[in-house]
Amino acid sequence: MADFNLVSELLQKGKAKDLSALVAGMLDEGVSANDILTNGLVAGMNVVGVKFKNNEIFVPEVLIAARAMNAALKILGPVLAKEGVEPIGTAVICTVKGDLHDIGKNLVKLMIEGVGIKVIDLGTDCDAEKVVNAVKEYNADIVCLSALLTTTMLYQKDIIDALKAAGVRDEVKVMVGGAPVTQAFADEIGADIYTSDAASAAEAAKAVLIGA
Repeated sequence: MADFNLVSELLQKGKAKDLSALVAGMLDEGVSANDILTNGLVAGMNVVGVKFKNNEIFVPEVLIAARAMNAALKILGPVLAKEGVEPIGTAVICTVKGDLHDIGKNLVKLMIEGVGIKVIDLGTDCDAEKVVNAVKEYNADIVCLSALLTTTMLYQKDIIDALKAAGVRDEVKVMVGGAPVTQAFADEIGADIYTSDAASAAEAAKAVLIGA
């Protein structure tokens, strides 16, 4: 019997070993990999996202849950590929040039992956050319730019300008975030999306891709 609630619960608790065993067993019983992903893993990460947004859990718990999800995805991945299940879209994410902070970026990456989006992580201290090249190479739908310093947040605009110059700005939605970033700043530099936390970022990214 497919116990998607148990999948969700084990994910939320970060029980990677137990979750992996359960997922493998469900696959052996003929449960669809896509159903396990959607009704179990993604549902669980959605709960994690809401709890994180409401300050009911914190960064360590999110990272533990994400580690459990990644363990389960290693088992599900090959089966999903055989079933022809595609991600709902592709996002390129980075911390911008001059900025080495990555905790916020990594949280957003985990949350976005949790709603079924493929994420290309360009790391930290990322220049505009690297972002433009990744957008072209991976046919990205969303570009997520993180900046944790007032001195580096201005480079988010440089990347948007580079996307325009390369003729790909209209092909992507640009999401910006980071401690000093505000909605007003996002509007000023021509970004499409601003969110104040990782869970909201995932919700916004999913909404853009599914046209909600």
